Amino acid sequence: MRARLSSSPFCSASPTRRGRGAGVRAFTLLEILLSLALVSLMLVALNTFVFSMGELWGRGADVHLFDQHTRAVTRFLDRELRTAVLPPSARADAAPLSIEEVRPQTGLTEKLLTFELPAGCRLFVWPERPLPEVVCSLQAREREGLFLLWHSRLEKNFDTDPPRETLLTPLVTGLAYEYYDPDFNRWSTETTLKLDNTGNPLTPHRLRLKFAHNKLTRETVISLPATTGTLPLF
Repeated sequence: MRARLSSSPFCSASPTRRGRGAGVRAFTLLEILLSLALVSLMLVALNTFVFSMGELWGRGADVHLFDQHTRAVTRFLDRELRTAVLPPSARADAAPLSIEEVRPQTGLTEKLLTFELPAGCRLFVWPERPLPEVVCSLQAREREGLFLLWHSRLEKNFDTDPPRETLLTPLVTGLAYEYYDPDFNRWSTETTLKLDNTGNPLTPHRLRLKFAHNKLTRETVISLPATTGTLPLF
């Protein structure tokens, strides 16, 4: 009877249970350090990838915005110049597009491409109410950009006061003039206005704008609308 009681499973632990408990163990310090090192390497690689992609996307955005800006400025000038030659814009006593002597606020008189906008422009900021018959001129200044000079013929001091100035874009680094020679059927590009046989400046047939921003550069061409004769557009 005593032998049966001593052999009862409630009196001693089962060998099977002791084997299961001995098989469970924790991670060693070396394994933990290796895991942390691998995770750190993965995070560094992920951060490098994200930053590099962000830099590429940023560069792409700069190019897109730069191209968008050059197109917007070119379209604006093309539209305003075409408006200047459409009736009733064209004045009977003067050519709608001409070269005139203009004295900007800098005080230095210069011969500039000039045109008239009968209804003005949305970019103009008037000191009081807007006026019609606005005479405009284009001027490119080194390291400053492309300016639109403007004032109305109806202003009291139109002939004496310098025109107001509106900066169209600071990204224009050069304004060139292109002339078409029908005798030789070719175009020529001039950095200054071309003169005729009498020494008077000739109105160009096209304008070439040079844009620059950091390492990005672009050139656009604006065909001036012809008012007399026939000239090729390209």
